[in-house]
Amino acid sequence: MEDIVQYQLGDVVFCREDLFNDGGLPGYEEGALIAAAGTRGVVVQFGHVEAMPSEEIYLVRFEGEGQDLGLPIGCLPEELTQDEAEAASLRAAH
Repeated sequence: MEDIVQYQLGDVVFCREDLFNDGGLPGYEEGALIAAAGTRGVVVQFGHVEAMPSEEIYLVRFEGEGQDLGLPIGCLPEELTQDEAEAASLRAAH
């Protein structure tokens, strides 16, 4: 069986929902907003969830204030999109 990877290294993606630190991400306070829905980021690594090898996970660095890239965070495919129109509507809803 061949692995199917939805996003590649360097792909621009947008988060589909607000992403908060659940306490497992060093460099951010627990409960801190990491990226608001519609925030642009770039895929810097990908792999699989250790406990569920069939589940893809992507390390994404999202833009922060001044368009600086934040620390890489793990995202599931359903938390990401490449649809710019969808991202724009998500940003507008905030």
